[in-house]
Amino acid sequence: MDDFAGRVALITGGARGQGRTHALALAERGADIVICDRCADSPSVPYPLATPEDLAETERLVTERGRRCIAVQANTADHAAMVDLVARANAELGSVDIAIANAGVSVADSVVQMSPEVWNEVIASNLTGVFNTLSAVSPGMAERGHGRIVTVSSMMGRGANPGLTAYSASKWGVIGMTKSAALDLAGSGVTVNAVAPGNVSTAMVHNDALYAIMRPDLDHPTREDVAPIFTMLHGQPVPFLEPEEITHAVLFLLADASAHITGTVIPVDAGAAARVSA
Repeated sequence: MDDFAGRVALITGGARGQGRTHALALAERGADIVICDRCADSPSVPYPLATPEDLAETERLVTERGRRCIAVQANTADHAAMVDLVARANAELGSVDIAIANAGVSVADSVVQMSPEVWNEVIASNLTGVFNTLSAVSPGMAERGHGRIVTVSSMMGRGANPGLTAYSASKWGVIGMTKSAALDLAGSGVTVNAVAPGNVSTAMVHNDALYAIMRPDLDHPTREDVAPIFTMLHGQPVPFLEPEEITHAVLFLLADASAHITGTVIPVDAGAAARVSA
């Protein structure tokens, strides 16, 4: 978990949040980094997405740690863009050894009022984008006989809550894709695993739109107002997890020592997984 020298890691959604913490942790452990992020808001997502400045800051922090970095504004829903990014990484940094399919969005909307545009946005970002990432990196990894892929699902990929039809569908889909891809690549030296985070303290959770849904009884709910509701979604009495806590599990799955762990899901959700079937 502490030595990734000589490796090249691709992280989608790397401009901020979990993507940034994954990128910096790997850079600190010797890996060169490739990051992408769409860096543009969506009319279907009710909170601000990452900016070009966020992407540039992650790049700066990686290079500050002495590692090479490619940072590209790209949408993972664009298959050609992901193929081009992997080709550039292979040409400039060496073969991509590690991929973390982290990019995603969260939109809370009831099935009775959800628009096709919202559904398409969530599925494109959270499910198609993961496929495009795996599709771009897995052929080269399989040919070389080594690779580590980690997808990012959610505790809502193992359960459900009202208003999360599209989000839960996408994150359940990530788990199914992960398990199938793990079997596809089982004889190649490539592992594919998922992490399923709980409520992580990032912009996906901390935004006015979600706060209003969690506390409709208040005009302008604050973080303190919504914390008890978020705590109820976990098992342990904590409302939020830090991105670095997810990174610890990701590093474990990326390590050479995890060669025979594939097709599994590690929940990092403060005990929420205890409420779902084994």
